[in-house]
Order: sequence, then structure tokens, then C-alpha cells
Amino acid sequence: MSAEVAERLETAEGVPEDKKEGPISAAIIAGGVGTLALGLLTTLGAASESLSDALVLNDRVGPLSGKTAFAVVIWLIAWGILHAVLKDTRYETRRALTTALILVALGVVGTFPTFFEAFHSE
Repeated sequence: MSAEVAERLETAEGVPEDKKEGPISAAIIAGGVGTLALGLLTTLGAASESLSDALVLNDRVGPLSGKTAFAVVIWLIAWGILHAVLKDTRYETRRALTTALILVALGVVGTFPTFFEAFHSE
């Protein structure tokens, strides 16, 4: 490989341009953060009547309207922050996927009635 081709393939960090997986990893992890946010909002809404009332953005939908809306906002904010932090890195997608799967698992647990009803306020 000629020096000119090698120079074009490498960035300032010496990592080939196609190996920077930071933006992909940011999107994957942000999905996990959004899922965890939904699980937390679901559980906290069951635990606190005042929070549940505050989550009502639409009377016909009830607190679910706020839970999903705020989870999406948290997901977008997390994605933006993670993208800014990881955009020039070689953060491996395998590590990002493992992190996201753990966050998704925790978030899904938080949405199961058996789990969040244990925190139900009366």
C-alpha cells in the first residue's frame, strides 16, 4: 500500500475512518437509556400518585401519555450527549450492545405489572 493511500485511510488518531463506531454505539446505548427511562417512569408512577398525576399529558390516555413522551425526550437527549462524546472514538459496538441489552432488560422489568405494582401507592 502506498504512503498516500495509507495517509488517506488514517485519521489523526491513527484509526481507519471506517473503524470509528462511536456514533453507532451512541445510538445503540441511547436506545437502552430510553427503555430504562420508560421502565423507571412506569415504576415511579405506580409508587407516587402525585407523579402519576403529573405524567397525564392527555386525559383520555392518562399517565401513559407522559411516560412515553418523557421517555422519548430522555432517549433523544441521551443520544445527543452520547453522540457528542463518542463521535470520534472507536467505541466497540459489541460493548455498546451489551450495555444496551442490560439497560433494556432493566427497563422491560420496570414495565411488568408484577414488578411495578409492588411499589403501588395507596
